[in-house]
Amino acid sequence: MKSPDRDSPPKILIVDDEPQITRVLRTALSTQGYILHLAANGVEAFDALEAFQPDLVITDLAMPQMDGVELTREIRAISQVPIIVLSVRNQDRQKIEALDAGADDFVTKPFSIQELQARVRAHLRRYTAAAPDAKDTQVLDLGDFHIDVPQHRVIVRGQDIHLTPKQFDLLLVLAQHPGQVLTHRALLHAVWGSNADQPEYLRVNIGQLRKKIETSEEPRYILTEPWIGYRFRPTGTDVL
Repeated sequence: MKSPDRDSPPKILIVDDEPQITRVLRTALSTQGYILHLAANGVEAFDALEAFQPDLVITDLAMPQMDGVELTREIRAISQVPIIVLSVRNQDRQKIEALDAGADDFVTKPFSIQELQARVRAHLRRYTAAAPDAKDTQVLDLGDFHIDVPQHRVIVRGQDIHLTPKQFDLLLVLAQHPGQVLTHRALLHAVWGSNADQPEYLRVNIGQLRKKIETSEEPRYILTEPWIGYRFRPTGTDVL
């Protein structure tokens, strides 16, 4: 996902299946000048990520189809956007799971609108201040890999590797998260878009990518995490 645009109003993705909560949040946050997008569950929210490109996510924990913990985990696989979870007092276990999955903060229902607004402002300030400029991420030098984004050029162990556009995009997403497990859903979404629902696209392109960058039948760089996704090791070892 892109870095936040410092010249545009911040965009907030609100995820909750309770209409009264979304109405309260929409009223409270729209008056602050934020651009909002509403989703009723985690699946809708994750599908909206690419098109909406939020600067902050506010999500409930208990939701149908995909709950707040799983949504947090899926977002963290592809983005460092701040995530605030909404919880009720008896959801301590789920709240801890959400924080472990990568959530930045939590607000307990019923909550103070002023407190929520203050937390939103604080997280947006930190996210904007920490975001790298686009020029800082155009070239990646990681272990055995040199990836030039503008030139769509990949050099592995000193050799130029020709990749198709999708293979390049797939390698880039993996390389932007070295050592991190990226789920099948997150990779499909990042490379093929929010409507991608064909896992064979991913399997075939991972196979072709491995043929071009690996040095043996046993993968060193792109590791399979069974039933979950893939993990990228730029040096071919566990030392990043």
